[in-house]
Amino acid sequence: MDTFVDLLNPIFAFGLPIAASIPLGIWMARALDVPEERAGKGIDKIPTSLVALFAGKTPEKMNWKRYAISLLWFNLVLFILSFLILLAQPFLPFNPDGKPALSGDLIYNTVCSFVTNTNLQHYSGEQHLSYFSQLAGVVWLQFVTPACGLAAMLATIRGLRGDDHLGDFYVDLFRSLIYLFLPCCLVVAIALAATGVPMTFAGSVKAAFPGMDEQTIARGPVAAEVAIKQLGTNGGGFFGPNSAHPFENPSPLSNMIEVCSIIVLPMASIVMLGIMLKARRHAVVIFGVMLSLVVAGAIVAIAFENRPNAAVAGLPVVAGPNLEGKEVRLGATASATWSAITTATSNGSVDAMHDSFNPLGGLVPMSLMMFNVAFSGIGAGFENMLVYIIVAVFLAGLMVGRTPEYLGKKVEAREVKYAMLALLIHPLLICAATAIFASTAWGKGTVANPGPHGFSEILYEFTSSAANNGSGFEGLSDNNVPWNVAAGIVLLLGRFPALILPLAIAGSLSKKQRVPTTSGTLRSDTPTFAGMLLGTVILVGALSFLPAVVLGPIADHVERPATQAKPTDSKTPDAKPDDSKTPDAKPDDSKTPDAKQADSTDSNAKSDDSNNTGEKYTNITLTGVNKS
Repeated sequence: MDTFVDLLNPIFAFGLPIAASIPLGIWMARALDVPEERAGKGIDKIPTSLVALFAGKTPEKMNWKRYAISLLWFNLVLFILSFLILLAQPFLPFNPDGKPALSGDLIYNTVCSFVTNTNLQHYSGEQHLSYFSQLAGVVWLQFVTPACGLAAMLATIRGLRGDDHLGDFYVDLFRSLIYLFLPCCLVVAIALAATGVPMTFAGSVKAAFPGMDEQTIARGPVAAEVAIKQLGTNGGGFFGPNSAHPFENPSPLSNMIEVCSIIVLPMASIVMLGIMLKARRHAVVIFGVMLSLVVAGAIVAIAFENRPNAAVAGLPVVAGPNLEGKEVRLGATASATWSAITTATSNGSVDAMHDSFNPLGGLVPMSLMMFNVAFSGIGAGFENMLVYIIVAVFLAGLMVGRTPEYLGKKVEAREVKYAMLALLIHPLLICAATAIFASTAWGKGTVANPGPHGFSEILYEFTSSAANNGSGFEGLSDNNVPWNVAAGIVLLLGRFPALILPLAIAGSLSKKQRVPTTSGTLRSDTPTFAGMLLGTVILVGALSFLPAVVLGPIADHVERPATQAKPTDSKTPDAKPDDSKTPDAKPDDSKTPDAKQADSTDSNAKSDDSNNTGEKYTNITLTGVNKS
């Protein structure tokens, strides 16, 4: 770590959103959980009027089944409309560069990705989508899909506190859009535009320099998309290199604004939970468990990324932080901090290439997505954590011989079955899909690296899809029919059961009578419960994913020193190590940026054609020198 200033980045990246989450959480509780006597009156008349206008209905008192059906029906409509918009791209307005339509399988994957709040991108935004497709086919999904997750959380909280009904899905949706996402995005978009992020509907521009070929420089309404991309835990970038691109993230100041925007609303939703349940100490416990996982991940990532790149081990170069695949204007510490925050949440945007991290540094974003409970998506984070809470109180009940209780309600067989089903779907999707692709040509023929790192690329892609994150270990040629279809299926199955099953748990608990608290009750607002919950998360995660992690990042870490210790020709400083890596060449494990990256105008980018969606770029910096 070069200077003390490096330490300020993670301090501010966690401190600022923690501070901002408290007033935001209070506002969310007041604006989104409106008492029945005030519903549809005063300022709340706006969302109820919009429900009547667009849905053609008056607000209902929905049970959990009706709420779940409304959520699924709305997302089906989103899927169909978005698919048609992308299919008709050549014939729609705001296409100054004449972008053609995407292939059918890529449209399917893209729509699955954005409908599930994942934003996994097997295409490059500035290269393949028109402005109309970006705004009408992508950005509006970036608003409504996090609002769907928040609506599911609101309904779940009402069930846990024992309300007679869970509210109306469409009213919750419009309240979230009007009173939370739109005003927050307006503030962040203006702040980003002030730092130099473009905001224009003009087409690409041509630039020519003496002795160089003419370049096409893409631009567009970038600030507006980046604001909701971060605040909505979406992650899908306007440009292929995502937030590593200087037009999306031009400076350390814009980097701080964006990384704080990623996590502030997931944090605020837990504050809202405590207020709505009138159980603030319980919310502090959940917040603390989630925060401890993210902070631990950030510390590990920062430690390993401030070590020299494993590719230059034993070579006559100056030792320093691993700057391969990172923007030198940001540095290793800021990039490692971002990687932990973006994968702890379901955001998935990147300001550095995770594929170029040292093996154990790259294990951090992968493991946080495997846990998928450290704040995660807006609303979806608590839904995921609720599953672990039910399992934790069940295990505690077994140990003391009592019927488990949560918030004064008995947890019985029905709730445990729902929780276990939700808990098993996530690792099943990841491990089964990884096994199929790692053992067939679908996967083996698309990785850029053999051995453990190639396995990690496949494992990371499906982990990111199942966790609805969207980042990637991009040495992967993933824009083809098998990958687009398989990832689309995992995206859908990773999203909707994780929202519906916790809703079913809350609906079941809402019908039960509260039982009195006794000396034998396991309170959910104590350090003991926090330790129990954290232990359950870590234990289940270790049992589910440890074998896959050992075959991937851990094996990659163990293997590298042995394969790179001896150059093939020790007499020359530029001698080539056994795995064909030189100090001036791009290591095999950093082939492409995140799947959200492609044809870029970044002058620091290095082309790579490992993905057939077009040339991809990443920044190669070894020992502090930018290799372009």
